[in-house]
Amino acid sequence: MKSYEQLLLSNKAWAQERKEMNPDFFKNLATEQRPRFLWIGCSDSRVPANEITDTEPGEIFVHRNVANMVVHTDLNMLSVLQYAVEVLEVEHVMVVGHYGCGGVKAAMNTQNLGLINKWLRNIKEVYRQHRDDIDVIDDENKRSDKLVEYNVIEQVYNLAKTSIIQKAWAKHNRPVVHGWVYGMADGLIKELVTMDHNDELDPIFRFDFDDLD
Repeated sequence: MKSYEQLLLSNKAWAQERKEMNPDFFKNLATEQRPRFLWIGCSDSRVPANEITDTEPGEIFVHRNVANMVVHTDLNMLSVLQYAVEVLEVEHVMVVGHYGCGGVKAAMNTQNLGLINKWLRNIKEVYRQHRDDIDVIDDENKRSDKLVEYNVIEQVYNLAKTSIIQKAWAKHNRPVVHGWVYGMADGLIKELVTMDHNDELDPIFRFDFDDLD
């Protein structure tokens, strides 16, 4: 049996098990989605949002990319964010990094990796901002893990700088934005930072919304 065929068989078994547990499971799931959470995480296959939070399909709206970045020129991420905030009306947005992130480690060296160089440049900027605090750490893995944390925090701030989040804050006092980091060694999530509509933002990044209803 080919490896992908095993996935199809596993899917059939999973679907059958779900129907046996709740005959209306897929009927209800197909009606609509009303998740309370948007998860912006890393593409790493070891960090699946539903698995590590023990949530059901439909509970978390998910966007994943290399090193859980919030890049203001990334139309894919911005489209997901706008849909989640304005249409799904999520209450919480979580940026979730993880220790041992390969993208973060790659951004800490000068190796030419081709196309991904352009993406990693955003992480290099975070490293440049916090280099003095990171470089005093002797252990290489601990240095990269510290950058993982700084990167999560900076991406939360990047979310707060978007007009999408600011407009929702001004109009609805939501969502709360969280910065989390996941430890693959113990399976636990640690919260690093939280921002909501009450938090201060540098005035140069704050938009005026004169057209709110």
